Amino acid sequence: MNSPRDVFAALSDGISEGRFSELSALYAEDVVVEHPQAVPRPTRLHGRAAVHERFTSALAGALRLNRKNVVVHETTDPEVIVAEYDYDAESVATGRTIPAANIQVLRIRDGLIVHSRDYHDYLRLAVIRDGVDQLVKAYEQAPPRDLSPIGPRTSSDPASRRGVFERLVHGVCDKVGPDLAELYAEPTHVTHPFQPGSAVVRTREELRAHFGQAAAMGVDFEIADLVTYEGTDPEVLIAEFAYQGEYGGRPVRIANIFAMRIRDGLVVESRDYGDHLGIAGDLGTIPELAAKL
Repeated sequence: MNSPRDVFAALSDGISEGRFSELSALYAEDVVVEHPQAVPRPTRLHGRAAVHERFTSALAGALRLNRKNVVVHETTDPEVIVAEYDYDAESVATGRTIPAANIQVLRIRDGLIVHSRDYHDYLRLAVIRDGVDQLVKAYEQAPPRDLSPIGPRTSSDPASRRGVFERLVHGVCDKVGPDLAELYAEPTHVTHPFQPGSAVVRTREELRAHFGQAAAMGVDFEIADLVTYEGTDPEVLIAEFAYQGEYGGRPVRIANIFAMRIRDGLVVESRDYGDHLGIAGDLGTIPELAAKL
């Protein structure tokens, strides 16, 4: 029986080699594939046939994707792995190339993918295809965002991996701002792979400035759909969640997935995959965001 790591390797090898017509065989007949940050709104595919159609669509032939920098996190749930990786992406039409980050949460049972949540850098993939104008139009025509019910806040052991993360995101919602820097080691290493032009954040002083800007926006958020995955590496935590609220009279939902390394109760490394494209789309600032690439 293929292990989850083997199944992911077969999937990513097939994509890099352009064998798109074969890839749906890696998925269960009743698979669910979600794209929480898809343009202009999240999508959900049901069933192997729908996955096959997506892999063999015109879009699949529009890009050549060469995988690199793969990190696979095994979790305490033996069916679940989280894979981070980059593509060297080339547009077939324009010949332009760009590196693009990705992260997937995969549930694999009996050698088949039964559930997948896939996050990709849609902005970079559009830029190399000269598709920024199409992104703008897609968000202009998008319906209001669907919001999830907000449940009661969870409260884990403050020193645990999940407890540190809960203190972080609840602190963002409570506009604690610069105080959140104390949850990070000195030095730390925080990146935002889907945010063009963002610098690596390494010091608490830089974190105070970062969180201070977020608090100054004055947007009222709460956390929805929080799910965490603890790595078999005792320092690793993966967290999926959404910031939800209202801005300018419109519903706001920002899907995120963070891959964190937490040591002695402090964040020593974090890769924060936020939906910066979705934010720019809702605010009408996609061209400005794309110009930062």
